[in-house]
Amino acid sequence: MLKYLALSSVIIVGVAIGVATWVNRDLIRIKISSVYARVAPKPAAPTHSNGDRAAGFAGDAPWALSALPECLSQVSKSSGSARYVRGRIPSGAARIEPPARLTYGDCTIAITGNAAIVYRGADRFRIPPSVEFYRAAGLLAVVRESDGNVELRVYQPILP
Repeated sequence: MLKYLALSSVIIVGVAIGVATWVNRDLIRIKISSVYARVAPKPAAPTHSNGDRAAGFAGDAPWALSALPECLSQVSKSSGSARYVRGRIPSGAARIEPPARLTYGDCTIAITGNAAIVYRGADRFRIPPSVEFYRAAGLLAVVRESDGNVELRVYQPILP
């Protein structure tokens, strides 16, 4: 008899909770409405009345030539041991001895010692040491060694 009394109590409590939840369903519902956030107006862009151009980008960029597709187009990239990478330099390529100045489109590469600086308009990117440049038929190869990693990137000049 006690087990029937306990079972009926559980059923009655369950029905009571179900009815209470159904009646108060609006109290549990999450309502999302649109909200307007106030934002301060954006300041006007500076005007250069004397025709000055805004300052360009500058900094160390080992990948600088790959980031300037208007000047050179990267054809291939190899990385690994020095022996493997140097074996991938295009055949017939001759090393460009520093100091040297190369011009491709509106980009100028100044090779100084074992580093280089890439100029394009007001932008100035430095390719940190140790970097070597090689010129082959219609290609420019760049070998860069840093912290034991050796990388070769081969570029093709963009024709006007």
